[in-house]
Amino acid sequence: MERIEQQAAFAVEIDKVKNIFRQTWLADGSRKENDAEHAWHAALMAVLLAEYSNEPIDILKVVKMLLLHDLVEIDAGDSYAYDEAAQATAHEREQKAADRIFGMLPKDQRQEFRGLWDEFEEYETPEAKFAHVMDNFQPLLLNDAADGKGWKEHQVKRANIEKRNRKTSKGSKRINEYIEQIIDRNIEKGNIEP
Repeated sequence: MERIEQQAAFAVEIDKVKNIFRQTWLADGSRKENDAEHAWHAALMAVLLAEYSNEPIDILKVVKMLLLHDLVEIDAGDSYAYDEAAQATAHEREQKAADRIFGMLPKDQRQEFRGLWDEFEEYETPEAKFAHVMDNFQPLLLNDAADGKGWKEHQVKRANIEKRNRKTSKGSKRINEYIEQIIDRNIEKGNIEP
């Protein structure tokens, strides 16, 4: 297949990410967001909040990671952050999906995109750490804006959120502090169980 045909097939395939709905409500509480909306929002937040990274980062690399990181959910489905059973099998399902989805691309782009996805998953570089901060901070902000609708729906406890964000300070100490303020405020409001 010609290069442009492979790229076009990939572009059509990733349109499916618009049909992967998450458990996070939009800020206005009108509906739940899809993976494409989440990735766009997290990527733009990374540009907006890059100054809070603990370390210097290549922001374009962070943006690419955020735009790519959930494409695997086309095959693997969304694993809700606080669903431990789904989280237990997510890695294996997502690895298989990454092989297929990124395998559609020409070799150079396959290696680049898969490399960025793997780097995000490994959580070791400054870019991966900050991308994870955005991946976790974005739904937390929306939950706060929607008056805890998603947290109340799933009876989320403080310990669940803290476990999910246990590495946030590795990417951004300042955003981690802000997250703690949001959690405290929502416990007081009854949106998060203590």
